[in-house]
Amino acid sequence: MKNLKKIVQNKNNNKILFTAGPASLLEENISNLNPCFGRGDAEYLKKEKIVLKKILKLCGQEKIARLQGSGSLALELMAINFLYGKVLIIDAGYYSDRLFFLSMCAKKNFGKIKKIKRISWKEIDNFSENYDWIFSCYTETSLGLKIPIEKLSKLKKRCKSKLMLDATASIGLEKYHDLSDVLGFSSCKGLFGLTGACFVGFKVKPHNQINSFYMDINSHINKKMTGPYHIIYSLYEVLNKHSDFAESVKVNKKIFLKKMDSHLSQSKTFQPNLCTHVNYNIAAKNKNVILYQPRNDIGGSVVCHLGEAHLGKKAKGKIFNNLKI
Repeated sequence: MKNLKKIVQNKNNNKILFTAGPASLLEENISNLNPCFGRGDAEYLKKEKIVLKKILKLCGQEKIARLQGSGSLALELMAINFLYGKVLIIDAGYYSDRLFFLSMCAKKNFGKIKKIKRISWKEIDNFSENYDWIFSCYTETSLGLKIPIEKLSKLKKRCKSKLMLDATASIGLEKYHDLSDVLGFSSCKGLFGLTGACFVGFKVKPHNQINSFYMDINSHINKKMTGPYHIIYSLYEVLNKHSDFAESVKVNKKIFLKKMDSHLSQSKTFQPNLCTHVNYNIAAKNKNVILYQPRNDIGGSVVCHLGEAHLGKKAKGKIFNNLKI
């Protein structure tokens, strides 16, 4: 284990991340990896049960499906299997545009959705039409924006609807995911796992019957194909120390807000823990630094705060010495 600790430390020193996930490499990502199989492997099945129970607690849902793939796979499965009738998309940036696209594809290909409407996140306090579903991104990394979940919950009540969340950039880092009815996310951001797995948590049963093996969420719930076994193993140790790793993000966020106070584009209410957008072009001091490149171009810079996850509560924000700010 001493050798593993040194190896991980060297790797993190050689590549300094200001990106949105995965986080810096953790010993715990690697130390629990084992040969495994999803059927008849008592050790794996025991650990999977523990991991999924802990993830369910984080997301505040009743049931969960685990899949191999990106967070976008979880979101598409959610759109196909749960959405029906009238759907309201909260427009906030690049990733909410993706929710709209996924919903339009589900409408065209499966016919369960009858109407899709988009409104700006700035309009939600004054909107009150009835809808079957609201589909929103909790944390929009492309803008460094958090839409307060309390606002979405009130909107849900006014619209007499259910709430579906893209929680990819908020899970494990923000509160009150339990206010949603369905949510999806990946293994590699606020869960601090390796890339390669995604999850769908839900309180309501999938509504739609889907004529597809892979895109029917029940195939994944019933484990009819290979699951993300090694990602589950990587999360086993990580989730035992999750609050410690999450604290590193909050420490770095607080320090960065103070450093860049005069350049913040969002007020305190709309600041997510994962990342910060500033109206200032930040540059790296050396080639070992990996800056985040948002998928849209709104000017300024988005800095993400997962790069000292391996330090946990011992994080002091020294990572920012690698930036020209």
